[in-house]
Amino acid sequence: MNGKNGLTYRDAGVDIDAGNALVDRIKPLVKATRRIGADADIGGFGGLFDLAACKFRDPVLVAANDGVGTKLAVAIEAGIHGFVGIDLVAMSVNDLVVQGAEPLFFLDYFATGRLSVDTATEVVAGIAEGCKMAGCALIGGETAEMPGMYKDGDYDLAGFAVGAVERDGVLPRNTVQAGDVILGIASSGVHSNGFSLVRKIVELSGLSYADPSPFSADETLGAALTVPTRIYVKPILTVQKETGAIKALAHITGGGFVDNIPRVLPEGLSARVDLSAVKVPKVFGWLAKVGGLDQAELVRTFNCGIGMIAVVAPEDADRVATALTAAGETVVRFGEMVADPEGPRTLFEGALAL
Repeated sequence: MNGKNGLTYRDAGVDIDAGNALVDRIKPLVKATRRIGADADIGGFGGLFDLAACKFRDPVLVAANDGVGTKLAVAIEAGIHGFVGIDLVAMSVNDLVVQGAEPLFFLDYFATGRLSVDTATEVVAGIAEGCKMAGCALIGGETAEMPGMYKDGDYDLAGFAVGAVERDGVLPRNTVQAGDVILGIASSGVHSNGFSLVRKIVELSGLSYADPSPFSADETLGAALTVPTRIYVKPILTVQKETGAIKALAHITGGGFVDNIPRVLPEGLSARVDLSAVKVPKVFGWLAKVGGLDQAELVRTFNCGIGMIAVVAPEDADRVATALTAAGETVVRFGEMVADPEGPRTLFEGALAL
């Protein structure tokens, strides 16, 4: 039956046909992320995962969710959409692996004012790539077209990951103690935190995201700032399986070294880190110079070149560092655990080489 005004859902700004076209486009991308435990096609009302097929002995499930933050504003303005899907996966699966968990499956939420099938396909292609990098299956998601909530061309993302770890493998361990060594694992760049400040600094610089990058050759500023967040899952799981020596891990996200390292430490223990040990990517020097940022602001906002830290006993430091390097990571000896009645907190020595 037709109403007298003849309106359709499309007239109100929601295109069901575009949504169906998107599902058809992304089916092969989703299928490429299949793993043990996840074999169903998307399109059902829920995603299925067979935990028993993974043959855990005594599993504990670990869940995490996150977004990409205002890095999306850079992506939208620069017209670079493929990387943000990797970022979305990274922000959740890196939080799973710090508890020793293997990511099993991932779901995404994509919200927009008017659905562009091309843009959404780029984003989901990045999500699928991130899932393959992390070894987890993309088993479902939601696309919401909401005219009036978002401007045309704008979109937002959220991601949800579930992993599992054997009960006796949960991190951090209660054996972290004074004298343990902190290994720093290099980041790929700014990752996905601090972009409200990054965008303000770009505004102060007078540059556009299409201009040549002032700190890296042969790419635009937009491309240089939006290098995807590094996914540490497979190297860390491999090294932990080989050595069993990692006592604790911390993902360096919003809050930098100041807030993230103490999250995995017991009372009465602090992390003393040597900032001079860090090979600081040039992007942070540029941000500091243009924004007039002091070191204290840098280390509480950005990762400054270290995206993950691992805590190990002194006698295990060299073999864990060697194993991580063999797995493709860049590792530095970043500091040590110290007794501190005011801990847990992060204590700094040395200076960043900006």
